[in-house]
Amino acid sequence: MRFTETKLKGVWLIEPTPIIDDRGSFTRLFCEKEMADCGLATRFVQHSRSHSVKRGTLRGLHYQEEPYAEVKLVSCVRGAIFDVVVDLRPNSPTRHQWLGFELTPENMKQVYIPAGLAHGFQTLTSDAEVSYLISQFYTPHASTGLRYNDPVFSINWPLMPTAMSERDVNWPLLKKLAS
Repeated sequence: MRFTETKLKGVWLIEPTPIIDDRGSFTRLFCEKEMADCGLATRFVQHSRSHSVKRGTLRGLHYQEEPYAEVKLVSCVRGAIFDVVVDLRPNSPTRHQWLGFELTPENMKQVYIPAGLAHGFQTLTSDAEVSYLISQFYTPHASTGLRYNDPVFSINWPLMPTAMSERDVNWPLLKKLAS
């Protein structure tokens, strides 16, 4: 496995390295020792999967507030997605900056998202499935989010959204949160 830390401290792009022979391939997707050697969380209490029917579906930007903040390990197991993380940590030098990654089953890339970042994604294909390893139990009263098109972040989503939840459409803008 290849681990690359990004410009947002604590966000890692993890690229599995398949062993290929005439039978096919074998790929390790998770290794507690290698993750711990990079200082990453290795305890995940939930494994969740989302399925999106339409190309252009947008989910997010979601996070849980302290003390229920989550670490996530995200991958795309069917279709393709544009995965986005936004730094919300108060003392971070990259606060309010975002990164986007194209995740597919073929590239097998995973994004490690530390606590304190919001997460969302947009499907680049119809019939996309996303897998999440999550470090904290879902806590409804701590679950919140930010608007996908908040000008504070200016995220360059690849497509116009074709489907979103009512909740995601109505998240507040960051400026209103600060008031």
